[in-house]
Amino acid sequence: MALQGVILDIDGTLVLSNDIHAQAWVEAFAAFSYDIAFEQVRPLMGMGGDHVIPLLVPDLNDEDGDGKAIADRRKALILNELGQKIVSANGSRDLVLKLQAEELKLTIASSAKPEELDLLLKAAQVDDLLHEATTSADADESKPAPGIIEAALQKSKFDPNQVVMLGDTPYDIEAAGKAGVRMIAMRCGGFSDDELAGAIAIYNDPADLLQHYDQSPLAQ
Repeated sequence: MALQGVILDIDGTLVLSNDIHAQAWVEAFAAFSYDIAFEQVRPLMGMGGDHVIPLLVPDLNDEDGDGKAIADRRKALILNELGQKIVSANGSRDLVLKLQAEELKLTIASSAKPEELDLLLKAAQVDDLLHEATTSADADESKPAPGIIEAALQKSKFDPNQVVMLGDTPYDIEAAGKAGVRMIAMRCGGFSDDELAGAIAIYNDPADLLQHYDQSPLAQ
């Protein structure tokens, strides 16, 4: 079936944010006297706080107690301080413009909180281009659960075989696979090719995909 749409992850795909999110988690845990190293957090980026918090401190969750306070602190750090350091991945705006020129319907599927999405879209320089989105608020669980991607499919009104997802983490690949969606991966999120092995293609960043667009799965 011909490609009709593209589902877009934002963090690590259109913006270089995974290190910054990891640092926000480290600082948020430290604010409540939990000693969590950057190296513990960084491999978990791509998941939402509902997964990150209990994986790092099994007695905590993001809904109450210290876990909720840590999640709120992390969000505040991104919105009010660290988020200002997030920059666009190379070629993000140009790639989105190309996808729109190809008349593909674009839908965001992000584990970010809704309040953070505007900041991320502005950092990616696509806030005037992308308007349809699903976030952590649209699913019971964040990635690697498929709910956010399933919500994006429902919103875009496409079958899984009519779309391709662009993402950057093994959790994007796992979530997309559970939703029946093929995924193109970006190395700019900081994961290795071995970790991204489930993708149908891997590119360095949006600019690299744009440069090879005619040979990519998007043009097939």
